Amino acid sequence: MRAVVAKSGNDENPLAGLYIGEHPDPVVPDGWVRVAVKAAALNHHDVWTLRGVATAAENLPIVLGSDAAGVLDDGREVIVHAVIGDPSKGDETLDPKRSLLSEVHNGTHAEYVTVPAYNVIDKPDFLSFEEAACLPTAWLTAYRMLFTKSGLQKGDTVLIQGAGGGVATALIQIAHAAGFITWVTSREESKRDYAKSIGADEVFESGARLPGKVDAVMESVGEATWSHSMRSLRPGGRIVICGATSGANPPADLNRLFFLQLEVVGSTMGTRAEFQALVKFMGETGLRPHVQKVVSLEDAKIAYALMISGDVLGKLVIVP
Repeated sequence: MRAVVAKSGNDENPLAGLYIGEHPDPVVPDGWVRVAVKAAALNHHDVWTLRGVATAAENLPIVLGSDAAGVLDDGREVIVHAVIGDPSKGDETLDPKRSLLSEVHNGTHAEYVTVPAYNVIDKPDFLSFEEAACLPTAWLTAYRMLFTKSGLQKGDTVLIQGAGGGVATALIQIAHAAGFITWVTSREESKRDYAKSIGADEVFESGARLPGKVDAVMESVGEATWSHSMRSLRPGGRIVICGATSGANPPADLNRLFFLQLEVVGSTMGTRAEFQALVKFMGETGLRPHVQKVVSLEDAKIAYALMISGDVLGKLVIVP
């Protein structure tokens, strides 16, 4: 089969380890299913793999990609749930042995991918394959942050640090649809304008003084925005963090943390049940992911280069 493969990791030149071409067809173990991939989305995780961070070197070469929508051998149209874990534990994201597709098992940027039968959900007719492929990582992460982890109620104010990437755009769209007052920061005017166009109530330059305190902050940037996130919270407010793209070790500001009784909550991906709830929510609200660009599998390097450059507004999708 044709696939996009990480052959090696290189922090200085991530594309150096990218291979697009023939790869062995996947084996289907007992209890697993084969998905003929109709569309697969990119995430920063794929770039981290090419940088030598997200996947152990001994697991390379490996097919990249965690997100996909496609068709099972029996004709059922499905979306892939990317968290490979033990569902008997109640929350597979808390399984210490859990992994994301393309960390241990071959990923979705290929003509076929195999996953446990538990790891597919039905694709509804109201979503195209390209739209559905955007959901398993970025949109599920955003949904869990806002509905499971944040404690927000309708009418509360949420600050989203950053605009443009897959998680940030999903956070903006979902928060707006849920009835949260949605404030967004970005360094770039074009991305602030984009955030307004997809649901932000107010937009601000990164680090700007806000007109008031917020109930919760959605963080994925890390060091560059952490101090601003802490200062922006009301007493008793909460930061929900799913990543640290600018650095993972900011000053903790412990005095502010304990004196104002702030909370910092980590969040990673989501459960299959949350995934099904996300899809239902999208059907009820009419939300759809914004797909910036669709490329063929042969042209996947174009999408990867865009992701590395940071010049992204929404999601990038590969069609095998």
